[in-house]
Amino acid sequence: MDALHIAGIRFAEVLQSGPPWLEKFWISVTSLADPKCIFTVCFPLTYFLDRKVGVSVLWTGLVSEWLNVVLKWLLFGERPFWWVHESGFASKELVTLRQFPVSCETGPGSPSGHCMITGAALWPLVTALTTLASRNCRSLVVKLIPFCTYILLLLAVGLSRVFILAHFPHQVVGGILAGAALGWGLQSRTPATRTLRFFVATALALMLSCFALHSLVIAAGIDIDWSIRLATKWCSDPAWLCLDTRPFASVCRDAGSALGLGLAVGFPLHRGERLDPRQRVAGAVLALGAVQGLHRLLQPADVALWYGTSFLKYATAPWLVASLLPQLILSLTRPRGSPHAE
Repeated sequence: MDALHIAGIRFAEVLQSGPPWLEKFWISVTSLADPKCIFTVCFPLTYFLDRKVGVSVLWTGLVSEWLNVVLKWLLFGERPFWWVHESGFASKELVTLRQFPVSCETGPGSPSGHCMITGAALWPLVTALTTLASRNCRSLVVKLIPFCTYILLLLAVGLSRVFILAHFPHQVVGGILAGAALGWGLQSRTPATRTLRFFVATALALMLSCFALHSLVIAAGIDIDWSIRLATKWCSDPAWLCLDTRPFASVCRDAGSALGLGLAVGFPLHRGERLDPRQRVAGAVLALGAVQGLHRLLQPADVALWYGTSFLKYATAPWLVASLLPQLILSLTRPRGSPHAE
């Protein structure tokens, strides 16, 4: 593994020695591909493009993120920004590397969550766009645009993760391959017609299984939180350490989103009326603004309270997007004297 790590460090040096304008580009890419964006940006937008695709994006995202947490706990992957010091490599060789505010992630490094979760969650959207292009155009080039864009995006995300010292190249490759495989395998298994009981059981299973695994590993005498300790030790600025990069932050996000899908199914406020294109655009804009505003509320400093608040936010957002906002839009746009839309 040391050979892979050393090669990764050298590759990161090459990337960081590039033109100065590329720094902002890589940081922007890694920020836009944050797994949180699947829940707070991609889901609200895709849901109003197509309900089934939107639910598939969210479901694939939460399942792949939960699996990514489990894999990280089991694989004990290093991150470059601490490995270069812990291994003693920085004291033996001349290393010219910089950290950034987005470098100091606290979970283990393998596989890359940005690549794996983004790759899995965007697969249903890419498939839907490819199908749409095939129906409306015979050109092979046009048909391949969504898939080629998907590949280029994942490559850019992977390079950005190496650039900021969050991952080694082999972790990025593993994340991309795992994400594409999960996206392909899960897109036809979206539980769009399931009941509230199913989603509640799923939320409990996601949460309790991670608690059980965490407890078992600790009982076996293994320090499962070793990555948090190393990230805290080697991060250049303590202010760059964020709670939402910890493994249990991802678990709260996934379990909360599963429960939120259940709330949308179990407590619908609209009767399945179809929105016209104008209403869909309005819904997408409102949903994006509402979800972003929701996640900016209440940022407690206490760790346990932060986890609980995060869970509630991610449980509320899917219900807000899939139930409350469609009803609001239908109520505001429905012609007077016509109690039921199409």
